[in-house]
Amino acid sequence: MLRPESLIIPRPNGLYCPPGDFYIDPVRPVARAVITHGHADHARAGHENVAATPQTLAIMAVRYGEGFAGQVRTLPYGETIERDGVEVTLVPAGHVLGSAQVVVRWRGMTIVVSGDYKRRRDPTCPPFEPVPCDVFVTEATFGLPVFRHPDDAGEIRKLLRSVAQFPERTHLVGAYALGKAQRIICLLREAGWDRTLYVHGAFERLNALYGEFGIDLGPLAPATSDAKKAEFAGEIVLAPPGALADRWSRRFADPVSAFASGWMSVRARARQRAVELPLVISDHADWDELTSTLAELAPGEVWITHGREEALARWCELNGLAARALALVGYEDEED
Repeated sequence: MLRPESLIIPRPNGLYCPPGDFYIDPVRPVARAVITHGHADHARAGHENVAATPQTLAIMAVRYGEGFAGQVRTLPYGETIERDGVEVTLVPAGHVLGSAQVVVRWRGMTIVVSGDYKRRRDPTCPPFEPVPCDVFVTEATFGLPVFRHPDDAGEIRKLLRSVAQFPERTHLVGAYALGKAQRIICLLREAGWDRTLYVHGAFERLNALYGEFGIDLGPLAPATSDAKKAEFAGEIVLAPPGALADRWSRRFADPVSAFASGWMSVRARARQRAVELPLVISDHADWDELTSTLAELAPGEVWITHGREEALARWCELNGLAARALALVGYEDEED
């Protein structure tokens, strides 16, 4: 009987497929890599050959330069490539633009590597697509029952209520440059905010890339130092989280510090960052999304790559699913 470890095994460089001789999201340069999405802890430069969705390849080119890999292979959703009898297909993960699960098939066995994912709607990327499998390799960034993310629209309404309540102040929203910033912008548009949004220069290239892939972000303008403080009163400015406490933020009118992250449900983290308006908006599956996904797929085995592995493994045990924690290193859970 074919064992899953014959197809995928954890190694120091990441998840490795021996019969196909490739890695998935390797943490160091390798000969062949399949990349799930463009966040830096999963997509690194220096591989000899890279296969990924066209969006992820474009994101890597923006972040690392056109020569980020020796050769690249564009793999749109639903298309299959084969290497030494191993078939690889990418399907949507619902995490950020271009994010994908890696479906690996060989000799009748199917292993799905989720990468990072979420199950709730995101206007900037297609939703997670469940694929029946023998082994589901899942993340567990928010793999504790305490993490149950609220409705995204409700968090955006909280932001807009604060803007209405403090029209003399600038609302400075911290959001990560890839995925979260663009999602916040789209959610604000859906909530009726059609005015110009001001953005930090670090977002410029990725915002433009989203536009190239058909994601309409509406009117944007740089949050430049030339404008007077009063001109930003009542406006919303998006910036990387690190800019919230930086000298850069002093150019705004008595700014309300906000931060969009799943970690903002932890009050201590909000206090640590001096966040006045925490917005619990996550690009990762929360506890209910993780467990409902496992219940829906009902795979023969669950492998947990990184995050809060123990609690999710225990849930699997209680619900009749065989599970193991891989404890892979090199994948961060802060960028949410």
